[in-house]
Amino acid sequence: MPMDINLSENYNQLIQQISEAYIQGQKNAVVSVNAHLVQTYWQIGRYIVEFEQKGKQRAEYGLALIDKLSGDLLTNLGKGFSRSNLIYMRLFYLEFPISEKPSHLLSWSHYVELLKISDKLERSFYLQQTILESWSIPELKRQKKSSLFLRLAVSKDKEGIMKLAEQGQIIEKPTDIIRDPYVLEFLKIPEPYHLSETDLETRLIDHLQHFLLELGKGFAFIGRQYRITLGNRPHYVDLVFYHRILKRIELE
Repeated sequence: MPMDINLSENYNQLIQQISEAYIQGQKNAVVSVNAHLVQTYWQIGRYIVEFEQKGKQRAEYGLALIDKLSGDLLTNLGKGFSRSNLIYMRLFYLEFPISEKPSHLLSWSHYVELLKISDKLERSFYLQQTILESWSIPELKRQKKSSLFLRLAVSKDKEGIMKLAEQGQIIEKPTDIIRDPYVLEFLKIPEPYHLSETDLETRLIDHLQHFLLELGKGFAFIGRQYRITLGNRPHYVDLVFYHRILKRIELE
């Protein structure tokens, strides 16, 4: 029998509640699995290092140990134990000792990208910033490639650089929000870099997500060819953004 309409008034709400609970449960499961995976890889790195340190001979095995381990573990446990992955697990334990336990908010792929950075201050910055901004792997790679840390650090003293590395980019004043210079390599502007205003506007819209991230924290896109009235006359602004922290409109 069809459901009585009086009994189904809140049915759509029920569907929404169940859907939201299910989706959130999936997200929580992914976070939980990821946290356990990161911790497991840290522990494996620890076992490798401790095995190496039990004697001089074992320490001299070097990459030969990793090669043998990779072959045996791939046979016994399957994928996930490639030579390069084991090298990163070992480095993971060495670079994140027990006093600096890895964050459960980052995936193993995040840590692999971070471990590619040799400078500890720079690596610490990207770690903190990835957590603060919830960067995906592609965005972390892009920010590394664009040298965000060096761009932000160039105008700071030693104390400011240390703070940047320990906390990420903390917004304390308006100038902390605006980046200078911007790196817009994702626009793929061909040499000799002559673009019309319309072409540039179109490329920015086509890569809006990257552009907002490059602008800095807190920007939101309002509209393109946005109509405003000045002196009873209509004008059109190419691009309009709102900054939720500064609470002001940015016109481009």
